[in-house]
Amino acid sequence: MEGLHVLDYPNELNEIFDKFKEFDIRPVLVGGYVRDYIINSNLNTKYFLTKDIDIELYNAPSFEKIEKILSEFGNPNYIGKNFGVIKLKLDNLEIDFSMPRTENKISSGHKGFKVETDSKLSFKTAASRRDFTINAIGYDIFSKKLLDPYDGIKDLKNKKLKMVNKHSFVEDPLRVLRAMQFCARFELKPNKKLVYYCYNMCHNKLLDELPKERIYEEFKKLFLRSNKPSIGLEFLKHSDALVFFSELYMSKDDWIKILKYIDNVDKTKLSNENIVIVMLAILCYKMDKANIESFINKLTDQRSILRIIDSLYHIDNFINGLSSKTTKNISIKYAVAKDIDIDILMTYLSAKETPRNILEKVYKIKPIVAGKDLIDVGLRESQNFNSLLQSIYDIQLKKLFT
Repeated sequence: MEGLHVLDYPNELNEIFDKFKEFDIRPVLVGGYVRDYIINSNLNTKYFLTKDIDIELYNAPSFEKIEKILSEFGNPNYIGKNFGVIKLKLDNLEIDFSMPRTENKISSGHKGFKVETDSKLSFKTAASRRDFTINAIGYDIFSKKLLDPYDGIKDLKNKKLKMVNKHSFVEDPLRVLRAMQFCARFELKPNKKLVYYCYNMCHNKLLDELPKERIYEEFKKLFLRSNKPSIGLEFLKHSDALVFFSELYMSKDDWIKILKYIDNVDKTKLSNENIVIVMLAILCYKMDKANIESFINKLTDQRSILRIIDSLYHIDNFINGLSSKTTKNISIKYAVAKDIDIDILMTYLSAKETPRNILEKVYKIKPIVAGKDLIDVGLRESQNFNSLLQSIYDIQLKKLFT
């Protein structure tokens, strides 16, 4: 589809575009900015417009010429030079200028591609390397036309997620996880062909090729940019990505609960980092400790995340035990409780629909007596300190919950 449609973009770019025009270089906005703008304007929604803008340059005589032009407007960053990409920071914008390119798989892994740039490529050919039709839409700055060779706008309107090219799609295993987070962020339904190819990629163990940092980034986008992360998790299950994330195999009832709880998370009171931790903790709350560690290790080496999830695990067990006959024997380790972030804890328990009367008591669960308090009354530090602090804390819990 190609049609007239005025697409607004930051005015700061016009001076650069005018310079390109002097050299007959044709800039085309591509990627997330175009997609999100269409969502906002055509679908009557208010989705965040990214400050990261991708621009493809057609009919550019050389990479060196692009570099020289951009040097007049700032300090180009050459990190992406091997891929025909120059990054430029302009005020609060992060702009990627690239030449149209093709990519061919030459080795395993997310980065195992041979990239060839060609500024004479048609937009349709250049866009064929993209993952989904909704990401293969461009906007020609000079002709003021939307370029939509794969009907991405139609798919946005119909709430469908479709791949552009099945042959290139399966070459990049990260696209399984990108499908996960796009389904959730825009509440799209994947078509059967997309699920089928993702299923095959998972069963061919292609996710094993991905570095954990890239996996974690996709989960963070799922958690932070979607109102219903459960949609993305359901996609993982339907595409059988649980072959890789085997720790997420569980009963149907437990899975339904987790999906419900993860959508319940209140994102207004925590930093982005802590929102992600709470959602990971909910994903893990039905696992044993070995599976928790195994799952988190597939995403990140940050031991601090494991420590927080472990604390929530202990407090969960304590709360679940309050209704049992063994209440008198239930205790939380003083060492666990003293460092717990109350906002993280309350967000986690609220998402899990913990009764209000329990929440009110849990809010006071942090130890009221610390080691320095014992020293202040004249006790000396010794091996018995921890035991004494634990005994005092057990008395606090007894008074609080009985």
